[in-house]
Amino acid sequence: MMKKFCMSILVGIGVCMSLCTFAQSMDLVNWPAQADPQLIGDLVAQRFVASPHNSFKPPAPPKSITYPEVCTWYGALKYAEVSNNKKLLEQLTHRFMPLFDTEKHLVPKPWHVDFCVFGTVPLELYQQTKNKEFYTMGMRFANAQWTIPIDSPQVVKDSYQKFLDKGLTWQTRYWIDDMYMITMIQSKAFQVTGNPQYIDQAAHEMAVYLDTIQKENGLFYHAPDAPFFWGRGNGWMAAGMSELLSSLQHDNPNRPKILASYHQMMASLKQYQRPDGLWGQLIDKPESWVETSGSAMFTYAIIMGIKNGWLDAKEYTPIARKAWIALAGYINKDGDITNVCEGTNRKNDYQYYLDRKQKTGDMHGQAPVLWCVYALLKK
Repeated sequence: MMKKFCMSILVGIGVCMSLCTFAQSMDLVNWPAQADPQLIGDLVAQRFVASPHNSFKPPAPPKSITYPEVCTWYGALKYAEVSNNKKLLEQLTHRFMPLFDTEKHLVPKPWHVDFCVFGTVPLELYQQTKNKEFYTMGMRFANAQWTIPIDSPQVVKDSYQKFLDKGLTWQTRYWIDDMYMITMIQSKAFQVTGNPQYIDQAAHEMAVYLDTIQKENGLFYHAPDAPFFWGRGNGWMAAGMSELLSSLQHDNPNRPKILASYHQMMASLKQYQRPDGLWGQLIDKPESWVETSGSAMFTYAIIMGIKNGWLDAKEYTPIARKAWIALAGYINKDGDITNVCEGTNRKNDYQYYLDRKQKTGDMHGQAPVLWCVYALLKK
């Protein structure tokens, strides 16, 4: 009798241990060693610190700081913040300081969405260091999106004015990546100033873009004349909505619309997640190759949704977990992620997207890996 009793206890303990293991495998906290966010954050952030400016193509000198470097820099800064890594913050600050002096020729002109997002880095540096130099530089980029350059030809001013008359930035193009580049800098401007004008402008812009370019399945064509659900392009939208919703006031009249569009997109991404946990170069085409930069952006957007309560945790945690573990498998010992689609313009050609080069260590992919690390470690 005693033997049976002991066996029952042992079986019960075994069941409990199995259940605990299963529960841990379905959370966003306990990870296998190769997917530890802290270790990956250290590796990828230090890879960035050691990297030259992204536009540097030997033997030609760099021309300016480009948006993939900006997005990676921002991701490294957010990782430094969430991990309280003062040394990393110092390294990232040191990388920036020459842009006030010996490298000031590398600071982009704020006349395009891809250039204006640069201001996100000095504004984040201001948030973490309180150095006013960073604030002044960053706000110049945020404000430039709403001020047509004074030296523009009159015919150009007239064509831009139609956007300002609708409450939109003059840099409006209705391209999918705009909704990260615009919302990112405007959200950051709101965070550092407390002035709701910046976030309200961004929310209005997002609402108009969603009305204009989101499809019935919640995804986005690369462009009206490029009717393909390109992975990274959709990644910019997913990340942009996540960044905006993170800062947007709950009483903002555009918030319900943006949140509904976010939900619609996440539901579609859930449907198209591949058995390996990632998404394809063309999201809805299973024959297209696995692409990591868009997959990382989707993973970031889903993690943010879970952490902020926009998504049902029970439903979406397994999706985010599977994706993150899969992404970790594409990061090599140098801290470079593989299978990153090269820079891609729009084209009405299915084969064009399938034939894009797959790069390793491209900052389009390094950036969202760091965003994911930040999101996973954030309480």
